[in-house]
Amino acid sequence: MIGDIRALLARHLPGYEVHTAVPSGDGLDNTVHLVNGELIVRARVSDPGSVRREVALLAVVKDLVAVRVPEVLFADERAGVIAYHALPGLPLDQHPVPDPKRLAEPLGGLLSALHAAPVERMRELAPPDLYPAPTLLHDAQLDYRDVERHVPAGQRPLVERFLAAEPPPEPSTLRFCHNDLGAEHLLADAATSTLTGVIDWTDAAVTDPAHDFAKILRDLGPEVLDLVLASYDGPFDGEDRRRALFYARCALIEDLAYGLSTGPARYAEAALAHLEWTFTG
Repeated sequence: MIGDIRALLARHLPGYEVHTAVPSGDGLDNTVHLVNGELIVRARVSDPGSVRREVALLAVVKDLVAVRVPEVLFADERAGVIAYHALPGLPLDQHPVPDPKRLAEPLGGLLSALHAAPVERMRELAPPDLYPAPTLLHDAQLDYRDVERHVPAGQRPLVERFLAAEPPPEPSTLRFCHNDLGAEHLLADAATSTLTGVIDWTDAAVTDPAHDFAKILRDLGPEVLDLVLASYDGPFDGEDRRRALFYARCALIEDLAYGLSTGPARYAEAALAHLEWTFTG
């Protein structure tokens, strides 16, 4: 891979010397390398043709929100690669902050801005994501069969009651969303508990805004979620909360299955650590 990175940088940044290229945060859809401790080079594995759309999207998002997002240094559509200077801070999933409540106000402001963006304009840059709740629940039921033995016996009834219940009705309103606002995509300064950036906008979509609150609940807990909502300017009622809880629980089961199979073990560890607050929050 380092040879490919050298070739890409030679083409797009003539004279830039590659001394180190360290894998950083690979996921299901992307491979990511940190070059020379300063440059992120991310290759889109599943859909390289989406690069042009993401570059345009990031340019718009940068002007929408107060939080820092990647500013593209160069993009290579043929290789499915985007490069940008690494943002300050470290991902929350691997570097928790001592006071996560301090993240709530900027997250509330971020989601207020995203969800207020003109839907028709954003639809040109971010595809609709209309995955039905019954299908999500069915997927969670299948995943749970594979991981049930790893869930502590005392917590299994929480999960099983959820899986046996009816899914919530579909949302009446769709908004522009980050759509994958998990801790791995939130950067923060651990010394000050300050949100320093939001990364990985590849799943951004026009969808149910409850998706953006779901992973905040799953990863940061119900207390932080309530503080985020206190700083949020958009509507959020009991049905919105019901859907956010539903999405959070499905996402936790998915992460548990991923971390116990092909993904990094930290996904499963976090899922188990956050299971109780996610299924009772």
